[in-house]
This record gives sequence, C-alpha cells and structure tokens, in this order.
Amino acid sequence: MSVSTPAPLSERIVPLTDPADSRVADYTSLTDVALRRRLEPERGLYLAESSKVLRRALDAGHRPRSFFMAEKWLEGLRDVLERYDVPVYVGSDDVLERITGFHLHRGAIAAMQRPEPLELTEVLARSRRVAVLEDIVDHTNVGAIFRSAAALDVDAVLVTPRCADPLYRRAVRVSMGTVFQVPWVRLEHWTADLQKVKDAGFLTAALALSDDAVTVDELAAEHPEKLALILGTEGQGLSAATLHHAERHVIIPMSHGVDSLNVAAASAVAFWETRPQG
Repeated sequence: MSVSTPAPLSERIVPLTDPADSRVADYTSLTDVALRRRLEPERGLYLAESSKVLRRALDAGHRPRSFFMAEKWLEGLRDVLERYDVPVYVGSDDVLERITGFHLHRGAIAAMQRPEPLELTEVLARSRRVAVLEDIVDHTNVGAIFRSAAALDVDAVLVTPRCADPLYRRAVRVSMGTVFQVPWVRLEHWTADLQKVKDAGFLTAALALSDDAVTVDELAAEHPEKLALILGTEGQGLSAATLHHAERHVIIPMSHGVDSLNVAAASAVAFWETRPQG
C-alpha cells in the first residue's frame, strides 16, 4: 500500500487571528478541567504539550490531528511538522492564550488521536509487575506514578473506572511522556477485575496501613514471580472491598512519626523494592 506524501508545510500552516476560530476547537478552554475531562474522551483525542512530550507521543506511533504553536517554535519542530499531513495552527502569544486560557511557554501542543484501548488479558499475559491505581483523582500523582513505573520496571498500569485520565494534559506532562511507553488499561468492573488479575497468576498486594500488613521488604523477600501493587486514592486510601480481596497488605516502614507518604512517592519506593530480580 502506497503512503501519500504530505502537502508542503507552507501550505498547511494556518495563521490564527480570531480566538473564536472553530478550527481550533480541540484547544479551547484547556484550564477548564471538568470540561476537558469530558470533552477529550468524547472526541477521541488527548493533548501532548511541549516539544519533548509530543515527540515521544509520535515516536510511540500515536497519530496527530493537528499542531498548535507560536511561530517561533516552527523551525525547531520542522522535522516533525513536515512528516504529518495535518494542519499547523500558528498565532501570536495573545491569541493562543485567549484560546487555551493560559500562556504557552513549553513550545507546541499537538491534538492527538487516542490509541485503541488495550485488552486486560493480553496486557497481563506479557507482564510480571503491574500497578493498580484505585480512584486516584490527582492528575499530577497519576503522571508521577507512570514516570516511576517506566523507570522501575513496572510492565503495565491498570486504572479503575473513577481514576483520573492518564492521557489528560497535566498527567502526560508530569509523566514526561512515559504514559506512551507503559501499557495501561482502564478497568471496567472494579473490584471484579481484581479476580482476573489473580487468575493471571499475580500476587495482589495493597499498600495500606493495617494491623496484619507486612513490610515492603518482606514482600520483596517472597520473590513473587508476578506481582500487582495496588495504590489507593489520596486521603481515603483503598476501599474496604479492595482490602478484603487483596492477598497482602503492605506498608513502607517510616521514621519520626510519619505514617504515610504521598501516593506517588510511595509508588516509587514500592516499585523499586519489589522490582523483578533476574
């Protein structure tokens, strides 16, 4: 099958002068979190913000719908822009800020097509370590957890139905684009899907303060072949149902009267301590 040659970049650059231009609807009101959380999945898109992040998205095989930037960023991204036959919207800092709701200082933004969802059973079949995020609603924490997962040999991330979107702009940015590297699955039936994780041979370990918890180094000493670490929402922690079904409760030993860490920090400690050996 032949691949068409993109139109010359000069023909695809679209100057923006009107903040109400309907052609850039993908980029409007980016600071309205409630709106964007609904709108982006409905439109089948997400936003890759900054030159580094959008390059990582493209390297992962994701497809752009368009690019959006100030003219000063064109030359630095020319190699990318010339490869994809999509519009390149260019405007002054003032016009771009009125469209998005904030000042763009990280280079370009790309509106990207969301990739097709992955199948849980297929992801579990090729994984040894997975992280399960139960109802974590802070996008910064989700992005930070993905970055730690990529760095510390976690093969996949599973997110519950009410967990924040890993492809939301802030989560993508905080992860430095590692959300494109780590396979992830949005679970549909939590906690019923936890049984599927068990059936795939994973030891399920919930990070929680409980009287019968083992320490994370004690868990690591068991050398589980397959391990699913379950992390709970900010403040409330894990649900009672999840704690009931998890096979282990795990704590990170603390000093100086500190009882817990931020969930993103706790994930990094747990991922490191329980990383596969050999």
